[in-house]
Parts: sequence; C-alpha cells; structure tokens
Amino acid sequence: MSRATPQMRDLSRRLIAYETGKSKTSGAKISAAFHVSEKLRPQLTTFMGSVGFRALVSRALALANAEVPWLRVAQVKADGSLQGLSESEAQVDPKEIFEGGVVLLAHLLGLLVAFIGENLTLGLMREVWPKISPNDLDFSKGDQNEKNK
Repeated sequence: MSRATPQMRDLSRRLIAYETGKSKTSGAKISAAFHVSEKLRPQLTTFMGSVGFRALVSRALALANAEVPWLRVAQVKADGSLQGLSESEAQVDPKEIFEGGVVLLAHLLGLLVAFIGENLTLGLMREVWPKISPNDLDFSKGDQNEKNK
C-alpha cells in the first residue's frame, strides 16, 4: 500500500467537499482537508482507543509522507491529533496543502478498510456524517483521471 488508491482519494475529496459545502475559498477547503480526519477521531477513539487511533494516524501519515513530502513536518500528538501543519501553510502552495489532506485521509480510510472491512468503516462514517448521501460514501467510485496515474 504505497499509494492511496484512486477510490479512497475520490472518497476523500467527496468528504472534504461535503465538509466545505458551497464555500469557494481555498482556505476553507485547505482546513477542511485536515478537519475531516480530525472529525473521525472521536468515533475511532471510541472504537479502537486513543493508542489505536494514534497508531492508525501515525501509519497513515507515514504512508502519506511518501507521496507528499511536505507532510513530514506534521507530527501525531498523544491524542491522535496532528501538529505542525500550520507552519507549512505559509511555505507550501495551497493546492499542495489540499492534496496532502486528501492523501492523508485516503490512507487513513484505506487502512480502516484493510483492518476492519468496508461495512464497519461505512458504519463509522455514517455515524460521523449521518446526513451525507450514501452515494458519497461509495468506496467503489474512483476518478478516471486518477486511475491513469
């Protein structure tokens, strides 16, 4: 699992789009890219404990670092939250920051599916986003352009 799959990247983009709503500002989209991962924390901490969640985020971050080198500045705190991202905002292009959030979330979701399966992952996601369309939580969707990379 060296690259986030096209399906998980697409799902990550849909979740971020859902969180940003109709906001057109890049700042909202950038912060939402990492906010979505943070929004999963309470559910996943309840499910796997704080140590388990921290391990999951740490592994997702390690995988994402291979694709998005600027993410190496981020560190996972004891509670599983990320620190060090705000320092990069002034030095990294906003599109790269957004893509870093997509890749990190895609790896996080990919690891969840690998460890607990699609059904449990979907159930946890529905608890976090009860109003999101089931179509937006479809793992089988993938961006055709992404598949060709």
